Amino acid sequence: MKGHLDGLILAILAAGPAHGYALIEELRRRSGGTLDLPEGTVYPALHRLEAQRLIDSSWTAESGRRRRVYRLTRRGRGALSTRRQEWNALVRAVEAVFG
Repeated sequence: MKGHLDGLILAILAAGPAHGYALIEELRRRSGGTLDLPEGTVYPALHRLEAQRLIDSSWTAESGRRRRVYRLTRRGRGALSTRRQEWNALVRAVEAVFG
């Protein structure tokens, strides 16, 4: 997981804006429950991505609850494309080794 969480978050946000808990749930859903990450892992990554300007955020009020909603920036879309290419190259290399 180390080194890949940022790319996974960018991929989730490529589908549209999400608040932190929804993002965690979507990671869990898409991975068939394999990626069941604690908030303490995901929120620092969100802050890091925001500091790098790959995502931005704003506060919204939903049913009387304030939530921070994250969205991918143009720069984030470029970073996601690069990470996908790197991931695909890694997968091909590992598959070649395993045969």
